[in-house]
Amino acid sequence: MADDIEIDTADLTRRMDGAISALKTEFASLRTGRASASMLEPVMVDAYGQKTPINQVGTVNVPEPRMVTINVWDKGLVGKVEKAIRESGLGINPQLNGTIIMLPIPELNEERRKELTKVASQYAEHARVAVRNIRRDGMDQIKKAKAESMSEDDQKFWETEVQELTDRYIKNVDEALETKQAEIMQV
Repeated sequence: MADDIEIDTADLTRRMDGAISALKTEFASLRTGRASASMLEPVMVDAYGQKTPINQVGTVNVPEPRMVTINVWDKGLVGKVEKAIRESGLGINPQLNGTIIMLPIPELNEERRKELTKVASQYAEHARVAVRNIRRDGMDQIKKAKAESMSEDDQKFWETEVQELTDRYIKNVDEALETKQAEIMQV
């Protein structure tokens, strides 16, 4: 292996980690019938003239398996938080109790569970595409290095390294999808 030509696998790994992290964030927003504070992460409230995450305008708690509560710090924002939740597409009907907003999580029916598994599959496919795009960037780096005098053996070595890295991350995506689908289908 030539010491002067090396492919930056650390950068590829960091970017693939980012794709997995994004997938987990998307999975967290999928409602599984159990209460979770992370299901509110994508919801943004129009507070103080800008879009703000819910956890920055109140305290999010999960007091019981089917209930999420938000204790809004500013009374003037309670209506805006409630509106943001209603318009978020989570399918949850907020109930007001002073500055506390209660979100009872309804039981999922079989049809909705199947829809959610399809959405999870789409999220996983987006993550796979992102990982493959990063792989393509790595292969492009190898082609450029070959044009700059990389030996054939080094080229094969780096191609194998990049492909093994890609396979490992695709496997991580598939495992995360399997886990999420099992969680969604659990009654």
